[in-house]
Amino acid sequence: MRKIVMTAKNKVNTQRKIVQTVWLTLGRYGGFIALIWLILCLPVQAAKELRIAVKKGVSAVQVGSSTPAIVRDAGGRPIGNLAALDGFTVKPRGSGVNLNQWNSSYLIIEPKDDGVVWIGDRWYRGKVRVIRQGSGVTALNLVDIEEYLYSVVGAEAYPTWPQEALKSQAVVARTYALYKASTASNRYYDLDTTTNTQVYKGLETEFVTTHDAVKATLGQVLTYNGKVILSAFHSSSGGHTENVEDVWSSPLPYLRGVVDYDQTAPVFQWSRSFSAWEMGRLIGGVGSVRSLVPEKTTPHGRIITLKVVGSAGSRRITDDQLRKALKLKSTLFTVSNNNGTFTIEGRGYGHGIGLSQWGTHYLAEQGIPYHQILSHYYKNARLTSLN
Repeated sequence: MRKIVMTAKNKVNTQRKIVQTVWLTLGRYGGFIALIWLILCLPVQAAKELRIAVKKGVSAVQVGSSTPAIVRDAGGRPIGNLAALDGFTVKPRGSGVNLNQWNSSYLIIEPKDDGVVWIGDRWYRGKVRVIRQGSGVTALNLVDIEEYLYSVVGAEAYPTWPQEALKSQAVVARTYALYKASTASNRYYDLDTTTNTQVYKGLETEFVTTHDAVKATLGQVLTYNGKVILSAFHSSSGGHTENVEDVWSSPLPYLRGVVDYDQTAPVFQWSRSFSAWEMGRLIGGVGSVRSLVPEKTTPHGRIITLKVVGSAGSRRITDDQLRKALKLKSTLFTVSNNNGTFTIEGRGYGHGIGLSQWGTHYLAEQGIPYHQILSHYYKNARLTSLN
């Protein structure tokens, strides 16, 4: 494991994407960069700590720290120390977890001197909490929301995009994280690291441009009636976003369908072809497919339910089931059948609700400021600064 951690550290060295990574890996510059980093970071510390599930229910998880770290038990008491740049395995034991000689219902690893932590196969800011969940262990990254956003903006958008697009993503991601944290049904964590919530890859997706976007929008969120909104976003709508109730369930006054500006997106138009047998195998339960009949669509043509008729029967499937089965970018499509070969011609990527990232990119390139971009995609919402 030590070799794995050192390999990751070398990867961070070669990337040199962010000032603090250089500070952590190039000791000869440490004092000078540390001073600059303190000046930049002091105003944003401790705004809000998020609990991000990095590894869930695994049989064991590897952890480490770039600097010496304190190990704390479930009561927050220091019970030991970990050496810097070494690898350790946390695994289940009894009703709790075990790391070396230490056992507790959960353990916290807290780096000293602004160090970063290693979880599984990546470096992260903040601390690690490893808990028992079922028969396995779950590793949580406890991280300040602003530092979390440095990575999320780089993972959800392209770091080379115009700053106004990255600022828009920063506000939306901050709002979404706080909304999920306030409504989370899971008692252990607020978000995970996937597209189920927001993509988060730690230091790997931090860049100077994402730092700039987060700092420029420090504490800014979208609200409606004084509460943070469900700031849904997607890659590309295919020309027009959707009213939330037409795709999901309840109407929301800020998630209304609007004209999109995503025509330059690489996913604006796409197609996939399947044989009747292949489509039937992927969907399952119908045999060889004979026809696809849309039963419920949105006003803009996005399919919500579809009837699949096959040689062995028929079934009704939802938009999510269809996208997963056929690996489609969206359910905004038409179908043609040419002698048993079904061609799906589609537009956009994602559910089509809220902010369109490629639309945001286009508007930012035209010089539209981020607050106007946000007001276009989230009607009736206010840009608010948190205390």
